[in-house]
This record gives sequence, C-alpha cells and structure tokens, in this order.
Amino acid sequence: MSVSVTPDWSYERAHWRRGCFRVAGVDEAGRGAWAGPVTVAAVILPSNLGDLPFRDSKQLAPAVRVELAAEVRRVALSYAVEHAWPEEIDRLNILGATHAAAMRAIARLDTKPQALVTDYLRLPTDLPYSAPARADALSYSVAAASLLAKTERDALMLQLDAEYPGYGFAAHKGYGAPQHRAALAELGVSAAHRRTFAPVARLLEQKLLGE
Repeated sequence: MSVSVTPDWSYERAHWRRGCFRVAGVDEAGRGAWAGPVTVAAVILPSNLGDLPFRDSKQLAPAVRVELAAEVRRVALSYAVEHAWPEEIDRLNILGATHAAAMRAIARLDTKPQALVTDYLRLPTDLPYSAPARADALSYSVAAASLLAKTERDALMLQLDAEYPGYGFAAHKGYGAPQHRAALAELGVSAAHRRTFAPVARLLEQKLLGE
C-alpha cells in the first residue's frame, strides 16, 4: 500500500541556512512518452508562504492540477517553462534534452536563483542543488514546478491531438498505452513522435525493411 507524502520546506530550508534564499524547484513531465515534448518547469516561491496545497501533479485529478497551477503562477516570485521537442530529443537523447530544457527554464527566470531543488535531475550547473528522488512529493517548490510542467504539456498534447488525429494524444498524452501502440501500427509514425524511442524506432525499421 502506497503512503501519501506531504511536501514541506525541508530541502529549501537546507539552502536557506547556507544563505541561498532564492531556491528554484525544477521538474519535468513527459520524459517517458513516445510522442510530444519533454516539458520542464522552474519555480521560485517566496519563503514566507507557510503550508501550501501544492502536491506532486501525478497524485491529482486534471481539474485540480489546473487550479493549483494557476495558484503557482499567482504566488511565485518567478517561473518559466521550456520544452524539448522530438527533434531535440532524438538529437541529444532524452536525458540530454531534459537537461537542455531545464537549463533554458532556469536561465529564463526573472528572479535569478541561488540554489536548486530538482526531482532526481542532476544538472550541469554551478549552482548548489539537491536532487532527491520523489522531490515532487517532498518539496513545495518542486511540486509547484511539477504542476506547471504537467499542465502545460497536457495542453500541448491536446493541440497535437487535433493536429495528428487518430493517435489518441488527448487521452494518453503520448505515453505507451495500448491505444497508442495500435494507432502507430495502423497510421505509422507522425512528426510528433520520438524516432529514437524503441517502439517507434522498431516501426521505422520494419518500414525500411519492407516488412
């Protein structure tokens, strides 16, 4: 049985004690999907907010995620969202593309961070950072970033669903659902797909071999 975890300020406080008061939470959405972008958000929250309703976006219903994402935008000192699209993912690999999008998001913050908390994402940065596993369930700042990343990526997948009908992007958001696998077999690979991901790459190889 899974145990529900409530985020707090523990990881942010560890940086505050070292004099780093502008701490950005960083999280991604869509890393394991077969199609669409990987989306990374960076959020700096004020240090005087106390308890917050922000939670790991995966634990929440879509309507609640949208509502809380709006609250993140309202209270944040600064936030930014960046996307790495399939072409960049195929060129850099998924980890490299995630790092690139994360660094772009951090660079776009109006308030420059002094430290980072990421969801197990070890970034090429000189900023001090902590990268615990499940940080989106442990840190308010990372939970806030997860809400922005997830809701913005979901909105993009709805647009891709209209642009590439038949794949079911609105339902499965580009992940490897049976509906998605069946649509790929029937319709082939679209421009929204990540061609280096194994299920897509296999389909392309079969087509090339004329199977």
